Amino acid sequence: MKRRFLPLMLVLTALLLGMTLAGMGLGTSSFSFDRMVPVLLGQGTFEENFILFNLRLPRIVVTILAGAALAVAGAVLQGLTKNDLADPGIIGINAGAGAAVAVYFLFMPLDPGNFVYVLPVIAFSGALLTAVLIYAASWDRRTGLEPVRFILTGVGFSLALSGLMIVLISGGDRMKVDFIAQWLAGSIWGTDWPFVLALAPWLLLLVPFTLYAARQLNLLYLDTGVAVGTGVAVGRTQVTLLVTAVALAAAAVSVTGGIAFVGLMAPHIARSLTGVDHRRMIPAAMLIGALLLVTADTIGRNTPAPEGVPAGVVVSLIGAPYFVYLLLKRT
Repeated sequence: MKRRFLPLMLVLTALLLGMTLAGMGLGTSSFSFDRMVPVLLGQGTFEENFILFNLRLPRIVVTILAGAALAVAGAVLQGLTKNDLADPGIIGINAGAGAAVAVYFLFMPLDPGNFVYVLPVIAFSGALLTAVLIYAASWDRRTGLEPVRFILTGVGFSLALSGLMIVLISGGDRMKVDFIAQWLAGSIWGTDWPFVLALAPWLLLLVPFTLYAARQLNLLYLDTGVAVGTGVAVGRTQVTLLVTAVALAAAAVSVTGGIAFVGLMAPHIARSLTGVDHRRMIPAAMLIGALLLVTADTIGRNTPAPEGVPAGVVVSLIGAPYFVYLLLKRT
């Protein structure tokens, strides 16, 4: 596995770069691929520069960052719960973020000047509150975190919060309701450079910390007793890593909408390629998650429909059968 890691990362990076170029060239406005390099070097026309630098490139960067963040969040949750079915979208964390965004968008005054930067904090608050409640309901004083109870409680919270959001938007303003409906469908709406600036700091701070804590996550994933024996403060480490996963997932979905299954598929695929060592699995999962979301968004916005198909729907069309496959594989 160690010898294959570098070639694997190079292959995944090449695939991501290839899909990024495809995403930059494909769209409703024609953009010739042979003009890509000249435009990137500053030799494009006004129309070419506008299409690439104002419309497509920021959207692609947002999807890359969000896909990577969701993949890391999923990897951490799967490591903590020792369950390959854990995913921020399935166990209620995304729903908690969505409920907070819905409340903020429907009932709070919106300031265009700081809206972009406040939204990830609002989403994080809702997701963190949801995660705390799920964690509390899943905690056993004798055995600690109960993974199965954690997953089932999270699914219950996800359903309940989804119902709450439907109730909230049922009597809301039409424009705001349309936005929240698109958010729930996983429509990439944060497509300008300010959204990149709002999302990037969360990854720059939390991804290095996650990689630093990968050894402790390895021990927790293998056996809690071994982790205790090697000096890991299990309770504190679980809470810290859980908050990290929540923050990454909330920051991602605040600008991409309710994207599910990326955090499920990317870590699982990466684990099958690199093994269970999170020090190698997490970097691979980041590239796979970014590749999945960029691919889904590129397919969705080039689908012949009035406004394309939301990336979240495209991911779900792939992720739902994959989830069933994993479920059947475990039984």
